[in-house]
Amino acid sequence: MTVLRQILVVGLLAALVAAGWVFAGPMLSDAGDGNKPPRGGTKAAAAVVAEVTFAAERVRVEAVGTARAEHSAILFAPTAGEIEAINFTGDGVVKQGDVLLELDREAEELAVQLARVRLADANRIVKRLSSLSSSGAVAQATLDDALTTLEAARISLKQSEVALSDRFVVAPFSGRIGLTDLDIGDRVSSDTRIASLDDRSTLLVRFAVPEALLGRIRVGETASVVPWASADISAEGTVFDVDSRVDEENRSYTVRARIPNGDDLLRPGMSFRVSLDIRGADHPRVPEVAIQWGGDGSFVWAVRDGTAKRVPVTIVQRQEAMVLVDGGLAPDDLVVVEGLHRMRPGSPVEIVPEDRIAPKPVPARLQGAGS
Repeated sequence: MTVLRQILVVGLLAALVAAGWVFAGPMLSDAGDGNKPPRGGTKAAAAVVAEVTFAAERVRVEAVGTARAEHSAILFAPTAGEIEAINFTGDGVVKQGDVLLELDREAEELAVQLARVRLADANRIVKRLSSLSSSGAVAQATLDDALTTLEAARISLKQSEVALSDRFVVAPFSGRIGLTDLDIGDRVSSDTRIASLDDRSTLLVRFAVPEALLGRIRVGETASVVPWASADISAEGTVFDVDSRVDEENRSYTVRARIPNGDDLLRPGMSFRVSLDIRGADHPRVPEVAIQWGGDGSFVWAVRDGTAKRVPVTIVQRQEAMVLVDGGLAPDDLVVVEGLHRMRPGSPVEIVPEDRIAPKPVPARLQGAGS
């Protein structure tokens, strides 16, 4: 074959290849691109969807709290005097009305006796004058003076009885009484601390909450407490009350939770780790895999009227495998969770079960065939 003939053959082959590309290329391109619409309309993109639900935002508050008994008192003597008897021991159980401490009271007892004698004498005089007054033998003014003396005697007796009762320190409620540093014979005044009294069947745990949560914690919400010294002990209670103002120095306000302590494992004055879940506003909730990211932020693909719609959203909170978002989503909307790469704005969507779009597993007999 001569050189000229070879050149002619090569040119003819090149012309045939070029002609084939011109006529067959578009058909091959259309057949190989699944996103190009075939003859007869646009092909629907297969996708697995999930239904939009609504859920409340949850905020976990953790703080350090300090406990006190719901009923607690520091006991003082009503008046000065010398101690004659101490009727309690440290951490002992006392009942309401029990006499805890007795002061010397001889003068007060004598005052009560004298007041009773004067009251009896005034009462006799009034009776005698009343009988005489009915016959006109005694002036009404004399009887009035006797009645006044009788009433003064009653008041004097009451005062003496109050003074006598002040010589006793009585439990104002039932509970556990603390230690005392006093002994029999010690002299006390109204400023002398005797002991503390706590009804620790219920504790109030006080803790501070940031100002940003003002108005979001309500009475009755559940609070959990764990003592810092004993992590194996935990208890649950409810929010008891909320302070009326914000502390301007640390920008927080005070909340107290009521904690049952029927087993008596907790003590007033203990410190606790307090946990409180606050319910916030309701937001659309979608699977985390439905969230996509673009140049303008996060979005989801929603399926409405059988077509795909790109809906911008803002992530509010992640909850396990779900995400709370803010955006134009309504209850019962459908969002795409699989087949996201096939989505285009306005493109038709074919909703399929999850097992139809997921990759099929390799049969066991073919696994490891190349080994």
